Amino acid sequence: MATRMFADEELERLRGFPEISREELFRYFTLTSADLAFVDPGRGRGPAERLGLAIALCTLPWLGFVPDRLVTAPPVAVARIAEQLRVDPVVIGAYGRRAKTRTEHVRLAARYLGWRAAGALEFKELDEFLLARAMEHDSPTLLFRLGCEYLISAKVIRPGPVTVVERVAHARHQAQTETYDRLAHEFTAARCAELDGLLVTDASLGISRLRWLSTGPVEASAAAVRAEVDKLGFLRGLGADRLDMSVLPAERRRFLATMGRRLSPQALERRDPQRRYPILLTVLAQSGTDVLDEVVALFDQAISAKFGAAERKMQQQLAERGKTGEDRQALLDDLLEIVTDPTVADEEIGALIRGEKIGWERLRAAIAQAEPRLPRDHGHLAALDSSYNYLRQFTPAVLEAVRFAGGTAATELLIAVNMLRELNATGRRKVFDDAPTGFVPMKWRGYLDEAARKSGSATAYRHYWELCVLLGLRDGLRSGDVFVPGSRRYADPAAYLLTTGQWEPQRGEFCRLVGRSADPGVALAAVVAELHDAVGELEAVLAGGDGPVRVDEGGDLVISPLSAEDVPAEAIALKAELTEMLPFAPIVSLLIELDKRTGYLDCFTHAGGQATRTPELKRNLIAVLLAHSTNLGLTRMAEACGITYDILAWTDEWYVREETLRAANLTLIDYHQRLPLTAVFGAGTLSSSDGQRFPTRGKSTTARPLSRYFASEGLSTYTHVTDQHATYGTKVIVATKREAHYVLDEILGNAADLPITEHATDTHGVTLVNFGLFDLLGMQLSPRIRDLGRITLYRPGPRAQAEARFPHAGPLMTRKANLGLIAEHWDDLLRLAGSLKFGHATASLLVGKLSASGRQNTLAAALKEYGALRRTIYAARYLSDPDYRRKISRQLNKGESLHALRRDLLYAHEGMIRARHLEDQTEQAWCLTLATNAVIAWTTEYYGLAVDQMRRAGQRIDDEVLAHLSPAHSANINFFGAIEVDIDAELAQLGPTGYRPLRVRDTLF
Repeated sequence: MATRMFADEELERLRGFPEISREELFRYFTLTSADLAFVDPGRGRGPAERLGLAIALCTLPWLGFVPDRLVTAPPVAVARIAEQLRVDPVVIGAYGRRAKTRTEHVRLAARYLGWRAAGALEFKELDEFLLARAMEHDSPTLLFRLGCEYLISAKVIRPGPVTVVERVAHARHQAQTETYDRLAHEFTAARCAELDGLLVTDASLGISRLRWLSTGPVEASAAAVRAEVDKLGFLRGLGADRLDMSVLPAERRRFLATMGRRLSPQALERRDPQRRYPILLTVLAQSGTDVLDEVVALFDQAISAKFGAAERKMQQQLAERGKTGEDRQALLDDLLEIVTDPTVADEEIGALIRGEKIGWERLRAAIAQAEPRLPRDHGHLAALDSSYNYLRQFTPAVLEAVRFAGGTAATELLIAVNMLRELNATGRRKVFDDAPTGFVPMKWRGYLDEAARKSGSATAYRHYWELCVLLGLRDGLRSGDVFVPGSRRYADPAAYLLTTGQWEPQRGEFCRLVGRSADPGVALAAVVAELHDAVGELEAVLAGGDGPVRVDEGGDLVISPLSAEDVPAEAIALKAELTEMLPFAPIVSLLIELDKRTGYLDCFTHAGGQATRTPELKRNLIAVLLAHSTNLGLTRMAEACGITYDILAWTDEWYVREETLRAANLTLIDYHQRLPLTAVFGAGTLSSSDGQRFPTRGKSTTARPLSRYFASEGLSTYTHVTDQHATYGTKVIVATKREAHYVLDEILGNAADLPITEHATDTHGVTLVNFGLFDLLGMQLSPRIRDLGRITLYRPGPRAQAEARFPHAGPLMTRKANLGLIAEHWDDLLRLAGSLKFGHATASLLVGKLSASGRQNTLAAALKEYGALRRTIYAARYLSDPDYRRKISRQLNKGESLHALRRDLLYAHEGMIRARHLEDQTEQAWCLTLATNAVIAWTTEYYGLAVDQMRRAGQRIDDEVLAHLSPAHSANINFFGAIEVDIDAELAQLGPTGYRPLRVRDTLF
């Protein structure tokens, strides 16, 4: 039956009143003068009837229906309406003793509000709406909610929940049929046989082709690259690159692909063809794109690994060369002492050098130690040449399998790539005489011109030319000058931007949202005025001459560090007192308690759309979340909590995904944001981001060696934190990649109700591209830059004009901004920012390519020029305003305190990440974020209860003192020891108001 999608308890809950928020109370339960006239006593109604009718009148727009028992309405809502009607709220108990009265009042309220009952036409429209949504989402609970929202928007009274559930079930079945029908032209007999073949265990692989395609590499070795190329060839043999899946909505494709990757081949075989074939076809199509991206990514990583190893080898050789050159340096010092001595005659110099002062022995030894002069790159490419044979194990296969394209800036490089592909195919060893070299950087030209051509060595020339082609191809892919047709990650950069046709109708709305003018003249005039104001403030500071920010005698900017900000003694004492008052709780108890108040575990929905939830599901979910967030893993968690590994693994596979983890975190953040004490910590408009590094065990494509942090290899988690201590973004990144590329991702993708207007980072989060994009998006980037005094400051006009206007600050502005270039590309800059704002492109993809672009990319050049202006404005304000500097430092310190909390949580296996694939690592990182946010919300809430108790006892506690507290406090929470997930027992320990008792005698909260 369709109703099996929901438990009986859930259906009963859907028939009644839910809890009401403060916003809903004031929005829906406020009567207008017309409303009061509608329930006027002149119509012969008594107090109970008037109150009941008014509640029905307010409930209908709120819920879309009126529950049968109005006496169960939220007491605060009843009291609010009773106050407006000037009646006693207790009379609601006498309302509705006749069912006819209740029915009549609902009918009257609906007619007054313009609502109507659901009939055949309304059900037909609802079915059409649900089918459209079911093609995008398969979750029954989500479809039920969307259907109810649709009925409210259409002013149709919601029928009983069973009726809506049946409509949802019908829509889901229709969506399956519609999906098959849209793809039916693909399901020929041959295609179906190929799809079924994916489920059969392949003798050469030992697993099914479906599992083979779904299992990603864990290292960027030559063998791994070739294996991915083999997958690409297999997929192209099945025509995966030619499949057009655009007939299905993107969300439907993602759902089908998720099902295909999570279901076992045996489970898929048992599904009827109408459900099996769309799933397999979607997996096939998505794998075609994913594997292509993986091939290119591994190509980049494998070449870069050898390039980095060559650089380390070069540095070692330079160090050794420096040691052997010490004697020659000493000899040079002695020679200079002789030849520069004015008392020594010219005719005596030779005798002194060859004689008693230096001697033939030292001269001959110096000649023997002489080494050939190094090329311009100090031998970097020569060191890479030792890896040439290794690179040849996979680069020909990649060039043969992948087609590259690009703009005019990459013309010569692409010709060279095609020539290299031909050389590989024909087995020819000598490079063509007309092979281009214009793409080769100057530092490597000498290898081709001198080391190869002049020596007549065709082999050496081939080696160096081929290495230059491969490195040029890698760099071109990073900058976007070279792209891969059919790729998602390496697509044509133009595809990431809104088209001109899409941009035209959205330009005005975007400019309104971000507060920027579409007229370049007006916009740049405002920027120049802002720059003059900021530099004027800096000029006033520098004019003093003796402050912490000053110009020294040499004209250099001197920036003294800020003195440490003292924490008030009252705040230190208050923290100690609160720590003594807060209850002790194991981390598992905390998670159970928070779910009781927030329902965050309800966000973990079944990947296949199953809605029925067993009573044990929440217990299993908490165990899985703790297994990942503490790094225990499922095996040790099964031993610790008594739940079998199979149950935990199944729960993890089907319920714990990035999307469900994000939704659960969002629930906790929203709850934390509503707590009274949260506003004391910050307004929620400022945030920061920083990377935290964790060591890894085993091979992984995301792991990199970084000797400063890891004994072997590790990765970074890049987190975004609000000034209220909530973590709203988490991303696993390669530890050696620039963090600046990922700063905007979570800010723009922020689904929480957080109006972020300013963002702080450390030096690693800063680029000119980011400065420009933040401003174009209507936000302020406020970093803490190391060696700020060494950055280049820009001026809008001539040097003389700047120095005349700002005698002290003007000379520091050493470069003139190209305002003409910015003005010429202003609309494209807005379109670029609009593409990010409206979700057309991922920020990290665009920022990475724009940052890597050369001067030939005029859009990137214009953005960097604009970013340089914004950085100058920021620097002037940062240097002239100590309070601004302290605000940034305080926010970054909040992020550091959360890093420490995460370290404490991730205690098992010495905090070493053992997940090997990015998807698994991402899920673990989000589990850690969820546990962190749970600690923050729980501590904030109990801090608030304790502070309220202290204030009621007459103790004065100012908000200014509370602002110095941090809820990233775990002294009262036990992360270790036995883990018993007993939800009923834990909830029984809560007091009458749903909270644990504070450690204060005779006080229970």
